[in-house]
Parts: sequence; C-alpha cells; structure tokens
Amino acid sequence: MRVICVAGARPNYMKIKPVMDALEERGAEVILVHTGQHYDPAMNDVFFTDLAIRQPDYFLGAGPGSHAAQTGRVMTAFEPLAGQVRPDTVVVVGDVNSTMACALVTAKSGALLAHVEAGLRSRDWSMPEEINRVVTDRVSDYLFAPSADAVGNLQAEGYRDDQIHLAGNVMADTLLANIDRATSGGTLSRLGLKPGGYGLATLHRPANVDDPAVLVPMIRALGEVARLCPLVLPAHPRAADRLHSAGVSSQIRVIPPAGYLDFIALQASARLVLTDSGGVQEETTILGVPCLTLRDNTERPITLTEGTNQLVGRDPASIIAAARGVLTDPPAPRRPALWDGHAAQRIAAALLAGTQAGGRLRPTAIPVAAGAHPG
Repeated sequence: MRVICVAGARPNYMKIKPVMDALEERGAEVILVHTGQHYDPAMNDVFFTDLAIRQPDYFLGAGPGSHAAQTGRVMTAFEPLAGQVRPDTVVVVGDVNSTMACALVTAKSGALLAHVEAGLRSRDWSMPEEINRVVTDRVSDYLFAPSADAVGNLQAEGYRDDQIHLAGNVMADTLLANIDRATSGGTLSRLGLKPGGYGLATLHRPANVDDPAVLVPMIRALGEVARLCPLVLPAHPRAADRLHSAGVSSQIRVIPPAGYLDFIALQASARLVLTDSGGVQEETTILGVPCLTLRDNTERPITLTEGTNQLVGRDPASIIAAARGVLTDPPAPRRPALWDGHAAQRIAAALLAGTQAGGRLRPTAIPVAAGAHPG
C-alpha cells in the first residue's frame, strides 16, 4: 500500500504525524508531501523538530498569497507529483488551503482520498476553512470523523455509512504522546511563569485581527481579564504588529510564536485559555483546562458539550464576564471517549482494509435538500 500524506500548514503537523506512524507500523509505504503553505521556519521547522517528523519526501514550495493563488500553486505542483508517485491513497488532514487543493487533484487522479477530521461544520460561510472542509469531504472516499457530531453532519448531508468512520481525534494522539516531554521541558521556568499563575491567549483569525474596529475592543477586554489573571500571548510578528497598533495592554505579555512542546506546556499549566483557534479548543479539552473561544461559532461543538470550552463571542463585556466566571468556578475536566490516543490506529486499520477490498467509495450524488448548502 502506497500512501501520500499531505501537510502544508502548522495545524496539519500534529494531525499527520500519528497517521504516518500508524500506517508505517502496518507496512505501508508512506510518502510525506509538504506543500510549503507555511514557509516561515518559526511556523514550520520547530514543529517538525518537536514532533520528530522526518524530512518531507517532496516539498512543493507553495508559499504565501491569496486563497486562489495559493490553492492554484498547490494544485499545479501536486498534480504531476501524484502522477509520478501513483499512490493507492492520499491522506489529507484538517481544513487549510493545501487540504482542499490536494483533495481536488486526487479526486481526478484515480487514487483514493482520505480526509482526516471530516464532518466538522461551523456553518459560517465567511470562513475559508468552512469551504475547504465541505469541498474536501465532498470529493473524499474515506471520511474520518473526530466526534459523533461530525458523523451526524456527514449523515445529514447524505454520505454513505461505508464512507464514514468515527475514528476519534488524532490531535489527542499527538498531545498524549508528548505531554510528558512538554511539561518537563522547562518552558515555564524559561518564561518566569508559575503553574496556575497566568492565563494564555491566542488571536490569529483575520476576522479578529485584521479589522481594528473588532481588534481594539477585544484587546481592551483582554486587558481587563489580565487585571484578574496575567495573560501571555504568543504571536507571529504580523499579528504582534497589529496587537501593538491596537494598543495592547502592558499587562498582556506578547511573546514570539511558541513551538508545539512549549505551547502545550503553556496550555497545560494555564488557569484559563482565551483563543480563536479550533485546535486550541480541542487541546484544552484534552488537557482539562478552561477555554473561552472568542468567536461567534465553532466547528467543534463537542468541546462545549463534552469538554471545557465556552463560546463567548467577541463582545468585550461577554469576554470579561466569562473570564470572571471561569476564574471563580472553573469547569470540571471532561474529555470525549474516543479522544484516547488511538485514533490514528483506527484510521490506518480502516485504510488498509479498504485498499485490500478495492473499489471506489465516493458517491455519485449527495441528497441535500433543495436550496440548502451542505454544512
């Protein structure tokens, strides 16, 4: 069995690593393709080092650009490579532009396509990630869902039961495999922090950081939270510039981007986390740390119903009130059942069984109600 595993951006790395390992343990030939969507060493190399991911077999060098330009460059680079390698299956993960681009190429190539983290829906069509998720699911043969709500979304959209696999969350696989290394690495002492003595914040979504009318009130709200609990905010230089332009409070400590192990250590010992990241919603649930999501919707509702996450939106008063509540009465730790560290094993077993059985799984049509968008 020859499998191409695709990674292109930082959110992909911790998802693809356990899948690669599980496939290779079962004797598959795994070819790692890095699209180069994240090209900054601070956003890339440190994650490969932290997670012990081997060097990619192929690097496509897509680089930055608009969504259309970036997607097009990935497609035109990946198409001849797929023709050269001729994989049995291509595995894509998550919802970044590289995910959709390689999915579209694979769907026309004759290889089987597997989407890890299928079925997540925010139902917010202003999010590029939502479009990437829906399109990727639509052309996939295997749909590996991280949670029961994602399975329900796929079933409601008309996908066949033989396509859908409730695999669990591969993010949990990577986090649980590395938590001891992360917490024993001295991250807190290097930063002069004490366990439980700080909160952690992240902001990166364009809807939050690109519009000063949104960002300035949000930063002021975080400043008020920092009066209750000092905040640490790792930020890429572009985001850091915007934060400082917005008048970030001196009580919010802005630090450079953190590698995977450092960031997990920061999450694990925080009193609370405030974020607009999807992955952080999952990681805090796995760690049992209170999380406040600074968005109006989430594609990961299981972190609300079976985790430690609250959806608080972007209204400053709501953010401050929710932070006060969590600091006073933190939620009890909860973790979904299949977020157990074995999701990649279930994925690899299903891929191997499906390839041996042969045949395509993709449906010819999906019965969605007239006038409705899937998702």
